[in-house]
Amino acid sequence: MSAARDVKQALNGYLGELYLPAIRECFEDKARQAERETLSYEPYLLELVERECQQRRENRIERLLRASKLPLEKTLESFDLKRLPTKAARQAKALLDGTFLDRKENVLAFGNPGSGKTHLLSAVGQELIRLGRRVAFATCVRLVQDLLRAKKELSLSRAIKKLAYYEALVIDDIGYVQQSREEMEVLFTLLAERYERGSVLITSNLPFSKWENIFKDPMTTASAIDRLVHHSVILELNISSFRMEQAKQRKAEE
Repeated sequence: MSAARDVKQALNGYLGELYLPAIRECFEDKARQAERETLSYEPYLLELVERECQQRRENRIERLLRASKLPLEKTLESFDLKRLPTKAARQAKALLDGTFLDRKENVLAFGNPGSGKTHLLSAVGQELIRLGRRVAFATCVRLVQDLLRAKKELSLSRAIKKLAYYEALVIDDIGYVQQSREEMEVLFTLLAERYERGSVLITSNLPFSKWENIFKDPMTTASAIDRLVHHSVILELNISSFRMEQAKQRKAEE
């Protein structure tokens, strides 16, 4: 018994030193199971290592989800893909394997307010994270304010480099609130820096024909659109407001 306790104590110490918490937690139970099932050493060791790897993957996904700032309540399960036009639904499903990130393609979601643009791209972002991809979410208003603050502090390049860590950058509601020329200049700088280096996922209520209201200058507008569209998937969510439909349904049930 003393030898068994010594082995257990030593194992706990070494597993803690090597930072293998999942194995440390389950190795005794798995050893008893291996004895009952007369497993050889290799299957026993394999099960322990699989448990450790699984736990690390789950922990990494949890960290990525927290760091992403995505609205986590907007999941794929709570989004009704059947509401989308056939083409948009097919395109959305194709995004879920994450290969568009390898091609540095952008995703541009257009539609009326309430059509589900933010929900859809947030859901796609969460599924990408579950594949181990790095995703960040920000509203356009918040993003340009952060970039403008960085510019004033002479650290714009550093801020953009920090965002380059993320394989997918979701920019929500571009053009929803018209920004000043100075704010849009820092946004254009970000888009230019990410061109063919990282994917941008954008939602907008405005068609391209009205993007001059965003970038304030025809040449800048054309250049921004050209960079975004060059490698892109365009989702057209030409459907009615989901919130409006819910409100009508509630009223009808009263």
